[in-house]
Amino acid sequence: MRSGFVSIVGRPNVGKSTLLNKIINKKIAITSDKVGTTRNIIYGVYNEEDTQIVFIDTPGIQKSFNKLGSILNKKAYQMADDNEIVLFMVDIASGFGKGDQNILDRLKSDDKDVILVLNKVDIINKNKLLKEINNLKDLYNFKEIVPISSLEGDNVKELISVIKKYLKDDIKYFDDNVVTNVSDNFMIGEIIREKVLTNTKEEVPHSVTVVVDEVKNKKNACVITASIIVDRENLKGIIIGKGGSMLKTIGSSAREELEIRLNKKVFIELYVKVIKSWRDKEYCLKDLGLDELDN
Repeated sequence: MRSGFVSIVGRPNVGKSTLLNKIINKKIAITSDKVGTTRNIIYGVYNEEDTQIVFIDTPGIQKSFNKLGSILNKKAYQMADDNEIVLFMVDIASGFGKGDQNILDRLKSDDKDVILVLNKVDIINKNKLLKEINNLKDLYNFKEIVPISSLEGDNVKELISVIKKYLKDDIKYFDDNVVTNVSDNFMIGEIIREKVLTNTKEEVPHSVTVVVDEVKNKKNACVITASIIVDRENLKGIIIGKGGSMLKTIGSSAREELEIRLNKKVFIELYVKVIKSWRDKEYCLKDLGLDELDN
């Protein structure tokens, strides 16, 4: 038995959560094209007959403008510090930028075992990819450089094979039936938040979170009450929409996904609440489960 913990770190929107879902072959982390989608530490447990790899999805690292941003960066770096193997993920289609360099400098300071994962190779010219690999290989003593497409699954199996070479533990940390550390209630809130991100404008995602107020599980149905939290009145209006149209769209799309996930009829009642500057209020972050390392 070979095993180990592997942290996935990188800037926002480089494909970390998409990779985790692809490896585990189950949606355990929400995804969107909006910056700041991932806010919690999410484990995904990958099992083979003689191997167990615990992948850890982390928030995207970026310049912080509030207390929440600082906490999310701290979470990501602490997960990198705590685990022997780090997948440093870069959106190679967008190119290696200043934000990527800042993360690499931090990893260098701890002399980590780093595998450089170049994502989105499905949308980059092969010659450009080879040129980028040649430019990046001397930036650090990477253990390996692995180009992949987390969306299409290209070369993901090869990435698993590479990781296996660096596993140092011989302990089975989780039973075979354990896939993740997140609960159904957590995923209910995350799926609702994902639908907010998918259906609303650019200014909303950074300012929104979701609190699941109540879940009533019945034999053939699940009744959910949840609050969508924003920090400004005008955002409340955007989420509700004209005549409640946007809120209805969010609730309907969340219900459809949750019915498949929970395999029962789902009823959702959504409210929109304003808590001014909630991202800078420690008591709010604690109540919302977003203070320091929570999961």
